[in-house]
Amino acid sequence: MYISIETVHGVAKLLGSLTVIGGALWTLYRFLERDKKQGKIIRDIQEEQTLLCYGIRACLQGLAEQGCDGPVHDALDRLDRHLNQKAHSETAG
Repeated sequence: MYISIETVHGVAKLLGSLTVIGGALWTLYRFLERDKKQGKIIRDIQEEQTLLCYGIRACLQGLAEQGCDGPVHDALDRLDRHLNQKAHSETAG
């Protein structure tokens, strides 16, 4: 059996094409997996920040109940407004 240079060239082109397609698919797969991991990390961070906001709100509320004036009431009002807007934007979106 004789293998011509055209046959070798054709097989090389086919293998090269398959390698490029496989590499592109592998890169896409890795990108999607990394995106999933980043999405989970971001959700975890958002949950932690929500808990921190409620903790800060509780501290500010306690200070306001003890009679602290000035920036305590301003910060409490701003935090309440922010939490309210955030809650409504999450339920609407």
